[in-house]
Amino acid sequence: MIPRERSEQMERMMLSPRAALVSESKGRAVWEDKCDYRTDYQRDRDRVLHSKAFRRLKHKTQVFLSPKGDHYRTRLTHTLEVSQIARTIARALQLNEDLTEAIALAHDLGHTPFGHAGERALDRCVEGGFRHYEQSVRVVDSLENEGNGLNLTWEVRNGILCHTKGEQAATLEGRIVRLADHIAYINHDIDDALRARVFTESDIPADVKAVLGETRAQRFDTLIRSVVENSGDDICFAPDVGQAFDKIHTFMFDRLYLNSIAKEEEKKVDAFVRGLYEYYTEDAGRLPAEYRVIAERDGISRAACDYIAGMTDNFALEKYHELFIPRGWSGQHISAI
Repeated sequence: MIPRERSEQMERMMLSPRAALVSESKGRAVWEDKCDYRTDYQRDRDRVLHSKAFRRLKHKTQVFLSPKGDHYRTRLTHTLEVSQIARTIARALQLNEDLTEAIALAHDLGHTPFGHAGERALDRCVEGGFRHYEQSVRVVDSLENEGNGLNLTWEVRNGILCHTKGEQAATLEGRIVRLADHIAYINHDIDDALRARVFTESDIPADVKAVLGETRAQRFDTLIRSVVENSGDDICFAPDVGQAFDKIHTFMFDRLYLNSIAKEEEKKVDAFVRGLYEYYTEDAGRLPAEYRVIAERDGISRAACDYIAGMTDNFALEKYHELFIPRGWSGQHISAI
């Protein structure tokens, strides 16, 4: 028996009857030979981890635009925290940790520069709208691997698509990632807001702290423990913990996500993104070669959207400056008389 077959056998022996076994996967859109030593979900995880889109997450905004400080979260650190929380829950519930990890690592691959401000800006530009979870699926299906996609399994793609809003994922592993995403961003955004002095610990509602805990570690423990102890046919919090979580979520919207001071720079993002979008949709020849191919196949609007959504914060800023900000005169391009 080869290593992959042993892993598949161990899943059947050790995991919950509710787990999504890799041996029962709906498979890939394009058939491939199996790997001798990795399961399909493990291969999916590795493909995501080695993708260019994954590496770019380190230079994409989580909450604060280009913060000055080494300890603020980026989209990459957020993704790693989601993965850790999701894997902890999956292992405790005897669900498929490999599938959970693959979904978690890929869930934000389609996120724009400048966080949700960039997402909202692109949504206003593109006919039919823009949603980062749909773009994440497009990244793994059509944009990565020189336009050939990563050919991930159906279960991973479904988990990516359903990780934030609307229909729940078909697997419990996908539903774990959805809740782990919420647990991660609320808690690390509290941490970043405290670091930025947007509010203090004493501002957090007392009744929330009474249920979830006084510290970040206590809140994480309470939320994860609640999911593990209350999940069965679905993934959920205990009612009192869920209510406290909803309240802290509302508090964060009031004090951080909609805070006019903390979000001051986001006012500039809409015009910034629209400027880039209009520039590239005026002439497909302005796009890099790989995106001109997309323009021919899917239309110039789609190609411009893909290009802008894939940019890091710094690259987008540099590109905007190059295109729209006048340069000082140097005379270097004038031949000597």
